[in-house]
Amino acid sequence: MLKRTFMAVSAAALLTGLGVPVMAETAFDGPTSGPKAAEGKSIVVVAGDLKNGGILGVTNGVEEAVGAIGWEVRVLDGAGSIQGRTGAIGQAMALQPDGIIINGFDAVEQQAALEGVVNANIPMVAWHSGPKIGCDAPGGIFANVSTDAMTVSEVAAEWAMNDGGDAVGAIIFTDSTYQIAIDKADRIKETIEAAGGTVLEYVDTPIADTSARMGPLTTSLLQKYGDQWTHALAINDLYFDFMGPALAAAGISSDDGPQAGSAGDGSEAAFQRIRSGSYQTITVAEPLNLQGWQLVDELNRAIQGEPCSGYVTSPALVTEEGLAKLGDSNQFDPDSPYRDAYVTIWGK
Repeated sequence: MLKRTFMAVSAAALLTGLGVPVMAETAFDGPTSGPKAAEGKSIVVVAGDLKNGGILGVTNGVEEAVGAIGWEVRVLDGAGSIQGRTGAIGQAMALQPDGIIINGFDAVEQQAALEGVVNANIPMVAWHSGPKIGCDAPGGIFANVSTDAMTVSEVAAEWAMNDGGDAVGAIIFTDSTYQIAIDKADRIKETIEAAGGTVLEYVDTPIADTSARMGPLTTSLLQKYGDQWTHALAINDLYFDFMGPALAAAGISSDDGPQAGSAGDGSEAAFQRIRSGSYQTITVAEPLNLQGWQLVDELNRAIQGEPCSGYVTSPALVTEEGLAKLGDSNQFDPDSPYRDAYVTIWGK
């Protein structure tokens, strides 16, 4: 199988050649100007599900950035359910914060609750709140922070085709609770089929239920497809937290079983699996900590009535070979001075 290295490159490079390794410090490609830090602000992070490694990584970045800008932050966990997220938004409103960060769930799902935030004139930014990235996202969201989700999906699909060639038989895992998850899975399917690969099945199963569903699903799909199933592709790393044990229980090694690749987000657990060659081969990772800092910067702009930055971060294709060069780190944190850049903008 073709082994690729860890890369943090432009979207165009990812699509045309999957880029080149970037190991040395690079210049920060984000904003260089903006408003100074608003003083004495208190914000709330409404997390979709803190069991999700991507959401947790972004939350950690927010907390780090809040410490630098001099604000207070409260984190509320929606615990992976629609009702939990609705309740968390209600709790956030009761705290009367200066701003709210929506972290890792679809704005459409919570449209009624978010209308209450808008009507209360509380500035709101988000991570992965829907398919529109950047400024003026739907639902009254000032900025929706994300990498380009379609690029991420294409990179994961192209990895599978490079890895398996025309013999690729892929099963795609998604969650129709989220429009962005549907869009990502659709793009994975389109990319594989356009390149001559086969999509055996398109499986819709909720991210929040992966711990209960993925074991039986994996066993069932193995029985149905056998050796035809060469690659497992998912819209989130969390699916593979529970696929490996089912494969191991069936007596299938990581090398012999379907090769797993995730189109987001680059969780710590995924990095550990890739590093050890244990039931996940790649992830297309987002710079979660950096995105946490960006969310705080965008919220500072929103609070002060300034335009959003429009910054879109780049993803990285992460493999075992690349991780071997990076020491013990289990997250994609760009080797750029983004912390210093934001602190300078804030006048801290």
